[in-house]
Amino acid sequence: MNSSKRVVKVVKSGVRFNAWDANGNKFTGQITTGARKKAYANGNALEERVNKSGKTYWWPVPMSVYEATENSFNAPQSTVEVEVPEGHEEVVNFISDSYKLKPKGLVMNSLKWKYLIRSAVRGKNIMMTGPAGCGKTLAAKSLINGLDRPNFYFNLGATQDPRATLIGNVHFDKSKGTYFSESLFVKAIQTPNAVILMDELTRAHPDAWNILMTVLDQGQRYLRLDEADGQATIKVAEGVCFVATANIGNEYTATRQLDKALMDRFVIIEMDTLTDEEEHNLLTYLYPTVDTDMLNNVAKIAFMTRTESMTENPRIGSGVSTRTSVEIAGLLFDGFSLEESADITIYPQYDADGGVDSERTFVKQIVQKFIDDGSADDLV
Repeated sequence: MNSSKRVVKVVKSGVRFNAWDANGNKFTGQITTGARKKAYANGNALEERVNKSGKTYWWPVPMSVYEATENSFNAPQSTVEVEVPEGHEEVVNFISDSYKLKPKGLVMNSLKWKYLIRSAVRGKNIMMTGPAGCGKTLAAKSLINGLDRPNFYFNLGATQDPRATLIGNVHFDKSKGTYFSESLFVKAIQTPNAVILMDELTRAHPDAWNILMTVLDQGQRYLRLDEADGQATIKVAEGVCFVATANIGNEYTATRQLDKALMDRFVIIEMDTLTDEEEHNLLTYLYPTVDTDMLNNVAKIAFMTRTESMTENPRIGSGVSTRTSVEIAGLLFDGFSLEESADITIYPQYDADGGVDSERTFVKQIVQKFIDDGSADDLV
C-alpha cells in the first residue's frame, strides 16, 4: 500500500456511521453514507484513491490495511451514541463517569480529563498548555471524539493571513463582480455544539488574537465581518466550545507572549510530563511487540533528560518529548537499533557547540550508557 494514502475505519455510533483514520481524524463528511454503511456491514476499511481524472474516491479494503496504519490513536469503539445530558444531576453523573471516554493512547489523569470534559460540556473556552510533544493536540482530538460533536480544525500557527482564515476574502469575478467569500471559521462558529480546535495559538499573528477577542468573550460571542460600523456580525451558535493549544515558555522560538486579556477568556489545563513508568506503559501499549526492556530504556532516557532540564543549573535546555519517544519506539518496531534511532531523532535537537561540554555530548552520554549495558546507574 502507498503510505501516503488515507485509510479509515468505520465506527457505528448510535444511528451514525463515522469514519476515522488511525490518528483520530474524522472523515465522515468526505465519504458517502452508502459507502460507509457498506464498509461497516462487510467489515472492511476504506482507502482514499484517485481516478484518472484526478478525483478522489473511497474504495473498500481489508481491515488489515487499516490496522497497518495504527500507531498513537485508536478510533472510538463505542457502539452507543454519546448523549450529553442537560439536567444538572445528569451532567454531574456524566462528568463523573467520563474517564471511560478517554482513549488508552492518551496519558492524562482522571481529574484533568474530567475537567476537560466538564469545560466542554459547559461551553467553556479551553487552553491546553504544556511542553512540545506532550499530547496537547491529542487530548483535544480525544475530547472531540469522546463527545462525538461536529468539529473544525484551524492551525493558527501556520496562518499567514489571519483575516482571510478567520473572516474571509473579497474576490472579483467577471460575471459576478466583487463579492465577499466567508471563511470556514465563519461556518464553524455558526454550527451548534461544535468543538473548534485552534492549534498553535501562541504562534498566531496578533491580528488573529484581536479578531478572536469578541468571539471568545462570554459576554459578546460574535464575529464582525468587517471592522467598519454597521457591518454584519455573526453570532456564535449555542454550545460551541473553543479549544486552543499553546506552547508557553522562552525555549519556544517563533511563539509570542499571549495577551493577558486573551488568556483570561480561557480555562487552562496543563498537560503533565510523563514519568518513566507512564512513558514505558504508553510505549508498550502502542508497540506491544517491541522488546519491553528496550522500550523501558527509551522511557528512562526521556525521563532523565527532562529531569536534568528542570534542575537549578541544567546542562540541557529541554528534555526528550513523548512525541520523540513514540517516534523512537516506531523505529525500533521497524528494525532500527536504539543507537540509530537516537542518532536521527534525539541528537539533532541539541546544540553541538562547546565540544565535550555541549548539550549534545551530555545527551549522548545518557543514551550511550543504555546502549552499553542497559542502565544509567553510574552516569552522573
